[in-house]
Amino acid sequence: MEREYMDYDVVIVGAGPSGLAAAIRLRQLSQEKGQEISVCVVEKGAEVGAHILSGAVLEPRALDELIPDWKDKGAPLNTPVGKERFLLLSESGSTEVPLWLLPPQTQNHGNYIVSLGNVCRWLGEQAEALGAEIYPGFAAAEVLYNDDGAVMGVATGDMGVGKDGEQKASYTPGMELRAKYTFFAEGCRGSLTKGLEQKFGLREGVDPQTYGIGIKELWELDPAKHQEGLVLHTSGWPMDDKTWGGSFVYHLENNQAYVGYVIGLDYANPHLSPFDEFQRFKHHPSIRPMLEGGKRVSYGARALNEGGWQSVPKLAFPGGCLIGCTAGFLNVPKIKGSHTAMKTGMLAAEAAFAALAGGDEGYGTLEAYPKAYESSWVHEELYRARNLRPAAARWGMKLGMAIGGFDLKLLGGKAPWTFRHRHADHECLKPADQMPKIDYPKPDGVISFDKLSSVFVSNTNHEEDQPVHLKLKDPSIPIDYNLPTYDEPAQRYCPAGVYEVVRDDDGSNPRFQINAQNCVHCKTCDIKDPRQNINWTVPEGGGGPAYPNM
Repeated sequence: MEREYMDYDVVIVGAGPSGLAAAIRLRQLSQEKGQEISVCVVEKGAEVGAHILSGAVLEPRALDELIPDWKDKGAPLNTPVGKERFLLLSESGSTEVPLWLLPPQTQNHGNYIVSLGNVCRWLGEQAEALGAEIYPGFAAAEVLYNDDGAVMGVATGDMGVGKDGEQKASYTPGMELRAKYTFFAEGCRGSLTKGLEQKFGLREGVDPQTYGIGIKELWELDPAKHQEGLVLHTSGWPMDDKTWGGSFVYHLENNQAYVGYVIGLDYANPHLSPFDEFQRFKHHPSIRPMLEGGKRVSYGARALNEGGWQSVPKLAFPGGCLIGCTAGFLNVPKIKGSHTAMKTGMLAAEAAFAALAGGDEGYGTLEAYPKAYESSWVHEELYRARNLRPAAARWGMKLGMAIGGFDLKLLGGKAPWTFRHRHADHECLKPADQMPKIDYPKPDGVISFDKLSSVFVSNTNHEEDQPVHLKLKDPSIPIDYNLPTYDEPAQRYCPAGVYEVVRDDDGSNPRFQINAQNCVHCKTCDIKDPRQNINWTVPEGGGGPAYPNM
């Protein structure tokens, strides 16, 4: 069956903060200038916000610029930050760090504790009210190119294909969404962005991207233990000094709190399980009393970019550009990327509008966008924050944070040196027999939980009879190489129980099993596999988690 197509001026892949901000800005300019610009946003989640997962404390700077009257329009920024604490944890105790010792960038006065998913749902409503078309439940599976090799849009994935690759009775071919310019706003480790980086050499001359995995739960707390507006961060235990990691606990409204942990994916020990580190973190004497008497409501996990200024790729290429977290604008010391993502979406929108309104026929390179980024507050903010993360990777958490913090606090981020990211995360694992095994306690089902019950409360669902969206480039590598060398780390770095090594009853005949239905779309496997053998691709549109209030 031949694919149908629709033509637009701009197609945006992903209805996250950057994609929706870009759509809103394009339609604002269209109405202000009287120049019609058609905009389409395609989103793989079943609804806008379904796949959005972030801490999140939102800095409203970009939102103030985009929609100055957001309060009057009912934006779901309901809980201003009221109190902040930072704890250094040992296994049995904690030391509180006075806020005046911390760099100003890390402090949250004027920010809001939010559900970023709910913020995106609201942004989607604003974009549609302005005339943008949004299509949730349709995953962009393929980049379209014209005869000159420029991007000319995307195609959504076919629906109704069975595991065997054969078309079912429900088969519907994907649709081509053609555009003069295509914005890729896929979030961290975008599946289409990886191909674009290779085709156009977008990562040439920049540092490797480095990532973290963020694991998060939503809790309903005992009202007596809830402190609306509290922002709590910790560092130290359960991580050792050589492993980047830390927690966040954000008390939002309605006696609820976000509890989460981030671990850098440049860790060395293949026995480490980020999920289980998070579970045991909650038993710390500074954390457990807060959770006792409460109830876990939801769970999710997502990779996040941590490379910062040094790792931002080339942003524009013929026919398209990268915006938001797919390019990696997270400010690591702030632990925030939504405001920078939104601003870059706005900058790209302004560049595209100026080109199209000036008679541009499309498919060129929007050079005005990277130039605008380089003169923006996003660039300035990331530049000042550039040294903290690579310093910790090189010298360990304590010394690295001291060195990076010295630059941030005393030099204002303007040190005459720039530390580099020297390795991609998948290069950092050491052989299993050289690293200590970790004995994780069994979850108690009250404070700590197992992976499968966690996936259940993430509301993850995929159509079972569809091709596996987690592709192995070489099916022999997990058992023939990863298992003897690293004890197949996919069993542990995946926070959803997707990957297993199964054996016969006598322990023989190991086989690599992929439980693709469990996938929460965190992309960790695509990042951390030591041979880069796992390729995360989009499943049938609408599949995956359905995060409420996350």
